[in-house]
This record gives sequence, structure tokens and C-alpha cells, in this order.
Amino acid sequence: MSGTSEPATAVPAGSLRRLHLRYLGFALGLCAFVLAMGVAERLGVPNGWIGAAFMAGTILVYATIGFFTRTSNESEYYVAGRRVPALYNGMATAADWMSVASFIGTAGVLYLQGFGGLAYIIGWTGGYCLLALLLAPYLRRLPVYTVADFLGQRYGGVAPRLIGALATVVVGFVYVVAQLYGVGLIASHLLGLAFEVGIFIALGGVLVCSFLGGMRSVTWTQVAQYIVLILAFLVPLVWIGLKQPGTVVPGLAYTSVLERVSARERQLQADPRELEVQQRWRERAEAARARLADVPAAMAEEVRQLGAELRRLRAERAPLLQIQLAERRLRALPQTEAAARTRYEGELAEALRRARPLGGLAPQATPYARGDPQGSEEAQRAYRSERINFTALVFCLMLGTAAMPHVLVRFLTTPSAAAARRSVGWALLFIIVLYMAAPALAVLIKAEVLDGLVGQPLTQLPAWLRRWTRRDPSQVSFEDINGDGILQLGELHLSSDVIVLLAPEIARLPAVIGYLVAAGGLAAALSTADGLLLSIASAFSHDVYRGVIDPRAPAMRAVILSKALVLMMAVMAAMAASLRPESLVALVTAAFSIAASALFAPLVLGIFWRRASRWGAVAGMLAGLATCLGYMAINLPWSRELLGVGLPLAQTRWFDLEPTSAGVFGVAASFAAVLLVSRLGGDSSARSAAIVERLRQA
Repeated sequence: MSGTSEPATAVPAGSLRRLHLRYLGFALGLCAFVLAMGVAERLGVPNGWIGAAFMAGTILVYATIGFFTRTSNESEYYVAGRRVPALYNGMATAADWMSVASFIGTAGVLYLQGFGGLAYIIGWTGGYCLLALLLAPYLRRLPVYTVADFLGQRYGGVAPRLIGALATVVVGFVYVVAQLYGVGLIASHLLGLAFEVGIFIALGGVLVCSFLGGMRSVTWTQVAQYIVLILAFLVPLVWIGLKQPGTVVPGLAYTSVLERVSARERQLQADPRELEVQQRWRERAEAARARLADVPAAMAEEVRQLGAELRRLRAERAPLLQIQLAERRLRALPQTEAAARTRYEGELAEALRRARPLGGLAPQATPYARGDPQGSEEAQRAYRSERINFTALVFCLMLGTAAMPHVLVRFLTTPSAAAARRSVGWALLFIIVLYMAAPALAVLIKAEVLDGLVGQPLTQLPAWLRRWTRRDPSQVSFEDINGDGILQLGELHLSSDVIVLLAPEIARLPAVIGYLVAAGGLAAALSTADGLLLSIASAFSHDVYRGVIDPRAPAMRAVILSKALVLMMAVMAAMAASLRPESLVALVTAAFSIAASALFAPLVLGIFWRRASRWGAVAGMLAGLATCLGYMAINLPWSRELLGVGLPLAQTRWFDLEPTSAGVFGVAASFAAVLLVSRLGGDSSARSAAIVERLRQA
């Protein structure tokens, strides 16, 4: 069933003015709150209290908005009554879109990968252009509630609706796990809690909006969350920029700082101490290769060594903490040969990465820095591989953006197709503000690291570095691998997931700015998680239950079922996130590849090709999903371990493409299947042709 009964009503001018005043008041109140917390810090209030105030205060605001916009009306719950003004829908879409990966991951990837990280900005921004041109206004011309609802109406029958709902669930679940993973990082940073505890505490902030009022609550909460996240991103950027020598306008510092960073990178590449560190990492890589040559013997040797160390500590009556740490390392050893092999492969990959110049970081301004088109055969191969993967990543992100279900649903909330198109323009404007700032923030942070950390004695390292190393060495760590007592760049590990969170501390800004950044990251994670959970629950309740199982079921029953499913899926995603999957950006990239593979071809061809048929769409979605997920399953290390596939990566990759860019093959398979099966199966029905005409009306 579809939402055909409710009229699309624009917001009256008086109500629009009240909206402007409310959100202006919220923005001013947020600024006043940050200033008050800054004063509290100067007066000696403990940082833990300030962090708790930021987390509790922002979540309380979101909960209040969710409570006062709660609803059980079907149209309000699924599409906010189709009366969200284009400006505010653009802000809500930007918040929905700028997930925790965009907020804390984009600048982090640019810090680590330099030029290569621009693929994310180019791909995501280009995807919104595709969205405005090919999809958003056309989908709004049908009275639908979800992407699967559109597929069901356009192609007819049960199969397109069910497979569209399945694709929505798969994409949404992978993406929401990434959001909750980020929530765990941020909550642990704000409150000093364990990662897993932080996930489940912040989960309440996700549920209070999507559970109470569906799209209506989510929309107006996301507008507030956009204000928080954009302020949190720009304030440290401006502050760090003003610290640069001779800077008057922070944005103008980017070019001069980039030149300074590039000069420092060239200096470090020739530094004898850095070269010594690289040699130590190469030696560790050889040791990892030796363990991989005989995994059972390596496992036994590790058990023997740790057991001997534990016995020695007990015999010497060492401090209890040292004994407990040794016991923990012994318990953490892999228990199966497959698990041990995966661990040794990870150690080998890490050692090889750190053995490269600059500790594995890409030179900030050098395109495709891992290879050389004029060098040796191996260097030329590396250059081609980087260039192909850059292009493939842009392709997957662009098409995945255009086909992302929870983003497409946002444009069903506007009063008209024209408003949907304007809404895309506003969303792109609000998103570009952050994407334009991310490269500058990455360069400023790298300058602070190279100038303020690298080359410092280990005894003078800042407290935050030691604190994070104790809390989570997988995110932040350092090791004096060459034993000279000086921190080299190759001895420092900063994960892309924490670069933005650490920016204020790296730049020695007041603690309140660090908590503001964490609150912004929390807003980004919660806003996207809300939209994702709602799209997953709507796929089950509206598309599967009311669309297929019981079309005559009352709308209220479907809404209640959706609320229950939001709760269930949130808990399942939190449990998956607590297992600490791949990095945020890798996980999000996989979600975009899946969305592009499953949905882009059936949606676009369904709008612009009259002959696209029901079984063509079904074949396209299944072929795209199977190709994309299959390529990922064979090539991702954790998937290979799960499947028992022991093939080397080099033998399973096509054109040396990264597994997260599997959408290149999935999209090709999907288009081919839709075109071939639609032509073999004859023309689509007259009803579908009429819908295409309606979609393409001016």
C-alpha cells in the first residue's frame, strides 16, 4: 500500500517564521552553552563533568524535540506529512547524510591518504548531483513512502518490493553499525567509559527520536543536529587556522600550511632516524612471514614465551597489574589456526605499511604517491592500481549516494517535486560547507603533529597521547621501536577514526572545544542512525508486512510494528558494533557499494526506460547484490576466515580493485541483467508505461 490519501500541504508563512526563530534561538543557545562551559573550565570544573554536560545536554535537546513531535499518524510517521520546507529538508538531509564517517572520518582519511582521500569528497558530492538530476524529483511524483514502495508501484508485483526492502535492510544495517561504532568512540571520549558501554548508553539518543515520532521527529531533530555538527566542525578549524603564522583569514592558511607540511615530509623521508625505524618495521614483517610459514609452531612458541614470562613475574612477586596484563595477553592469544593466521596476516600488513616512508602516511599533496608512472615495472603497477582504485571509489560513492534508501526517503517529505529538487540544492550547499573544510582541517592537524609531536623526547609527550594509548591502542599508540627515546613519525599510530576527535588536543585548544567536537560527532552519528533505523523498520513494516503479508492491515498496526522493529534493529546493530568491525570509512564504503549495486540500475531505468520490466528489475537487483556481496566475501579478510576461504588476495581480486569498491562490478551486473531480461521478457505492462509517463511530466 502507498500513501495516496493525504494531501501535500506547504507550511504557512507564519509557521515558517516561527521555525526560523526557533532554530535561530537554538543556535544562539548552543553558542551560549559552549561559552558557559568554557567559563566553567577556567573556573576549575573537572573535565569529566563538562564532557557529561555536553553529552547529556545535547541528547536532552534531541529527546525534547522527539517528544514534542511524536506521532502515530501514518503519513506523519513515514514522510513527515509531506510538508517539510525545502530549506529545512536540506538541513535535515545534510545531517542525515553527514554521518559519523563524514564528520570524523573524512578529515581522518585525508590526513592518512592525502590526495587519495579526495575520492570521498568528489564521490559523495557528485552523488548528490546525480540525485538531483536523476532521482529525487521523479520519486516525489509518486505517493510512496519508501524506495521499495516506489519499486513496487513502478514494476508491479510482489518481487520488486520484497527485494527492494531486502536491499534497504542490508545497506541500512551495514551503515547503522558504522554509526553506532562511532557513537561508542565518541561516548567513551566524552565520558571516559568503555567502548561497549558507550554504545549502549548513546543508543537511547538514537531511539528516542525514531521510536517516538518516525520521520516527523527525525526531521526536526536532524535540523538541530546539523547546527551542532557544523558548528563543532568549523570552530576548531577556525581556531587552529588563526594559530598559523601570519594568518588573518583561517581559510587562507590552507595553501601556506600545505607547503610547509610538504617540506617537512620531504625532510622526514631523508631523516636517518626515520630510515632506522623503517628498517625495524621491515624486520618485524620478516618475523610475521616466518610465523605464517608454520602457524601451529608459531602459536605454540607464543604460548611458551608468554607462559614463561607469567611464571617469572609470579616468581619475582611482580606488581599485580603486570601479572594481570600478562594473563590478559595469554588469554587473548588465538585459539584456532585460522584465527592465528588472520592475526599474523594483520601484523604483516601493519608492519609492511609502517615500513614505508612517513610511517605509511601518503604525502599530503602527491597524487598516487605509492607508484611512479616512469619508474620500475613494480612502481608502474602500483601507480596504475592506485589510479584505478581512486576512480572506482569515486564511481561507487557517486552511484551509492544516488541510490541510498534513507537519503532518497528524505525527498519524499517535501510538498512537491519542485520542492524536492530545491531541497537537493539546499542539502548540497549545507554538505559542501563541511566538505570544503575537511581538507583544510586534515592539513592543519598534520602540521600540528609534524611540528609539535614528531622529534619530541618520549618523556615530554602530551598527556592525551598516553591516555589514549592506555584506553585504546588500536586507535592511538606509539612505540620507541629504535630505542632512541625520541618519537619518530614511523613510531606513531593515529587511526583515521580519531583524528578529528583529537584535533583540539593535538592543537592544544581548551578542553571545551574537544567536547564540542565530540558532541558534533555524536550529532552526526545519531542523525544518520535515526534515518537508517527508520528506513529499515519501514521496509519491514510498510513494504513487507502491509505491502505483502497483510495489505488490509490498519495503518496504526504497521506504525506500531515499525516502532518495535526500530528497537530490535537498534539493539542488533549495537551488538554488531560492539565487536569493533573495520574502520568507519571502510564500513561505510561497503554500504555505498551495496546500495549502488542493488538499487541504482532499477531506479534509473525504471524512470527513464519504458521497457524496463518487473523481472528485469528483479534480475538486476539480485545480480547486483550477488556480485557485490560475493566479491566482498571472497576478498575481505574476516569474510574469508568465516567462509573458510584461504586464497591469497592477489588471486581473487579483479583488476586489483579493493573489496569495498565491489560496486563497480555489481552495478555493471545489475545494468546488464535489467537490460537483458527486460528485452527477453518483452515490454513492461501498460500500467508501468503510464507510471513512467507520470514520472517524466514537467
